[in-house]
Amino acid sequence: MTAPGTLAIYICAALAEIAGCFAVWAWMRQGASMLWLVPGILSLAAFAWLLTLAPSDFAGRAYAAYGGIYIAASLVWLWAVEKQRPDAWDLSGAMLCLLGAAIVLFAPRATGN
Repeated sequence: MTAPGTLAIYICAALAEIAGCFAVWAWMRQGASMLWLVPGILSLAAFAWLLTLAPSDFAGRAYAAYGGIYIAASLVWLWAVEKQRPDAWDLSGAMLCLLGAAIVLFAPRATGN
């Protein structure tokens, strides 16, 4: 799979995970209706399925690389949904995590590693 295809899978997975977790957060912390759990659970199931599409021979490596994307997507959520602008520390940390994710996912490896 190409790098743009992999990135698209991870971005979709991150949005699904964040939306699912936010539904639970809204119910438990903001007094939203328990009905928020229905799309939340579906969203978390979609997240898990999407991660199985990641082009890695090992789940742990796919999850590690996904972590960087999740962190960056969480900061986008912070800004777009929660209306809190990420600060320089947030952005610097996210860039470091994205670099780490790229190394984990795209580093040249011997076949089967």
